[in-house]
Amino acid sequence: MQPKTYSKKVHKINVRQINPKALYILEKLRAFNYTAYLVGGSVRDLLLGKKPKDFDISTSAKPEDIKRLFPSAILIGKRFRLAHVRFGRKVIEVSTFRSGDIENEELITKDNIWGTPEEDALRRDFTINALFYDSDTQEIIDYVEGYPDIEKKILRAIGLPYPRFKQDPVRMIRCLKFQARFGLEVEEEARLALIDCKAEITKSAHARVLEEVLRMLESGASKNFFQLMADHGLLQQILPALAENLETPEGNEIYAFLQEADRTIQQPHHPGLERPVLLACLTFPLLEQHLKTQFLAREKIPHLGDIHTEAELLVDTIFYTFLKIPRRLKIRTVSLLVSQYRITPFQRKKNSKIWVPRTPEFHLAVQFFTLRCRLEPGLQKIHDQWEEVFKKVAERLPQPRRRQRRQKKTGKKDDDSPF
Repeated sequence: MQPKTYSKKVHKINVRQINPKALYILEKLRAFNYTAYLVGGSVRDLLLGKKPKDFDISTSAKPEDIKRLFPSAILIGKRFRLAHVRFGRKVIEVSTFRSGDIENEELITKDNIWGTPEEDALRRDFTINALFYDSDTQEIIDYVEGYPDIEKKILRAIGLPYPRFKQDPVRMIRCLKFQARFGLEVEEEARLALIDCKAEITKSAHARVLEEVLRMLESGASKNFFQLMADHGLLQQILPALAENLETPEGNEIYAFLQEADRTIQQPHHPGLERPVLLACLTFPLLEQHLKTQFLAREKIPHLGDIHTEAELLVDTIFYTFLKIPRRLKIRTVSLLVSQYRITPFQRKKNSKIWVPRTPEFHLAVQFFTLRCRLEPGLQKIHDQWEEVFKKVAERLPQPRRRQRRQKKTGKKDDDSPF
C-alpha cells in the first residue's frame, strides 16, 4: 500500500515543537541506515494543537540494535519488547515496527513479530494514533486515513471494531479517553462495538486498566471520562460500586469534585494533583454520606479511629472488585480522607487550637480541602486559618520522599500504546 504524505506546508508542525532528544535518536538511527519515525500520541497531539507529554519512536532497528546504538537504553517488556533510551530522568520510548493479525479475535498475549511501517500502522488501535512523522523530510506519513480523521475530529478504529476490541479490550477505555480529552466523535460502528464488547474488559490485565484510569484522573478531563465510562457500561464492569453510587445524589458531588480537579489541572503551569487527592474526589462524598448514616443519624459522633476504619472499608469496597490499588496509594488516600475530619470535625470544640500533624503527607489533606472550599465557599474561613498555620510549620515537617513511578514491565503506556 502506498501511503499518503502531507508536507509541512499542509500539517504545519514545527520541528522545534519536538523534543531535541527524540530528534537526536531519529537522526542517529537514520545514520546507521535504519528507518525511524516519530509515532503515535505525540504526532496526534501536535496535529490537534496540544503539547505532547511523550515523544515515542518506531524504527526498523531491533531492540538489541537500539541497545547497541544507545548504551543508556534499557530493554523492557515481554508482551511488548521495546527500549527506553534514557537521558537523565527523561526517557524516550523506542519500539520496533510490528506486524499483527487485525482480524483475529483472540486476546493478544504477545506482540513481538517484527514488521514494516505499513504493518505497524495497520495493527495500531485508532487511525489518529497510526500516523508517522519523518523528521528528515518533515512529512506526515499516513497508511490509514488518519490525517483526514484528525481534521474531522473522528475517532475510527483500524479494521473491524469488534475483533479489535476483543484482541485488546483496553482499547475500549482508550476510545472513551480520547473522546473525553479531545472532544472527538466516535464512529458509529466503533460505538456499537464498544457497548456490545464491554464485558470483555475484565479479561484485561488489572494493572493496565488501573493505570489508564489513574492517568485519566490526572488528565484534566476526568469528569467527561467517568461520565462516558458510566454511560457505556464500562465502569459497571471494573468499578461496580462506584458506578452504582454515581447514579445517586452523591454521584453529582463526585462529578463536581472531578470537575473542580479538572479545572485546577488545566490551569497554566499547574504541577497537577497527586493521585491520593484525585482518588479522594471519587470517595469523599461517599464517606461523608456513610458517616452521616452510620453515626450522626444515631446521634453518635465518630472519632478519628472510627473514621479511619470506615474510610479503609470504603476504599476497599470501591476498588477491590477489579482495580485493587497499590497498598501505599491506599494508605495515603485513607490518611487524606481521615484528615478532612481533623480539619472540619463533626463536633468542634470552642477555642480549640489548630494542630498540624507532623507527617510529610499532610499537605495532601490541605490540597484536597482547597478543592472542598471551592465547592463549599462557607469553609473558606477555616481554610485560611489552617493554611496560615500550615505554612508556618511546613518548613519543619519531614519532606515526603519523591518516588519515581516505575514503568510497567509490559512497557505499555497511555497514549502511545500501539494497541
